[in-house]
Amino acid sequence: MAAILCENCSGQYHYTQVNQPFEISCMLLLIMFGKVFLDFFMLQVKQKNVKVSFMGYFSVSLALLDFTLLMSIFFIFYFEDFALWGVRFTKYHICLFTHIFSLTYGILHYPVYIVAGLDYYVTVAQTSQFPKRSQRLLYVFAVVVIWISGFFCILKVPAVYEELEIQNRFSPYQCPLYASMQSYSVSVATLLLIGAALLACWKEVITMLLSVRVVSFASEPVLMFSCVANNNGTSFKWQLLTRLLICFLGTWAPFVLLQIIILFLGARIPAYMEMNVPWLYFINSFLIAAAYWCRCHDVELTEEMWSTDPFVSWKFCFMPLNNENTEPADKAGTVIVIC
Repeated sequence: MAAILCENCSGQYHYTQVNQPFEISCMLLLIMFGKVFLDFFMLQVKQKNVKVSFMGYFSVSLALLDFTLLMSIFFIFYFEDFALWGVRFTKYHICLFTHIFSLTYGILHYPVYIVAGLDYYVTVAQTSQFPKRSQRLLYVFAVVVIWISGFFCILKVPAVYEELEIQNRFSPYQCPLYASMQSYSVSVATLLLIGAALLACWKEVITMLLSVRVVSFASEPVLMFSCVANNNGTSFKWQLLTRLLICFLGTWAPFVLLQIIILFLGARIPAYMEMNVPWLYFINSFLIAAAYWCRCHDVELTEEMWSTDPFVSWKFCFMPLNNENTEPADKAGTVIVIC
């Protein structure tokens, strides 16, 4: 009886060890396929006529690297055990490559967002939609330097290298779950700043939302908000903050709610999933709004200036408040904002 139990245990253990690499590889392959599909979908549905920016170049590079990782996982998963250029690849390398990409993605949040923020702060006053060739080359150079620096730091840090060696020796088929603290802190800081802005001008936001109407403007449906005009510098900044909040949350409110739910539940998302194109565009819109608000007195509110965001329409114009018959209203000092 004891021998029978032992054989069952041995058979069950062998079954688990054989199928565990297959299950992990299949799961990673499906997850990366979904992420790559989402990345290229977001790149495809974005607005076409937008100003070139560092974040735009970095988003494209991230999608290409995700596609490279997906192809690497697919070939190793399909051929299982093969040699290429004198290097033998097994299913262990699926977890290894994923872990290296996760660690690299996890340390690039701060550098990418700082460079993108500086880029918008410097270039937000430019009215030209097409930057100079030197500016484009600078974006490409910055993207390449950031990726090379990230992979170099991960592969050359002794602690990380020792961790990979220990994982290969004792648990070659266990893919570690690495969640980036940089992504967590950026998410918390972004939500806190959005919450603080809402608290600072919640009355104006509610007033504008209650006055919203859908009208036809230039053969297109637009939203019309009524507000009181004020040329005072300080009041203008707070009015601009209200309008930026409405434009931002009008597009990204579901994403903000998702971030709140994730933080509330304390969910740990792997780093190779945390940095994705939708998340980058969310931060991109936040940085654009921050740059507009910080430099509101240095920029001219022109049609070309607003074409900087692939998803959020920051455009709004000011005109005398009209009635239903589009006749000038008698109430002075009132404007409408069309987003």
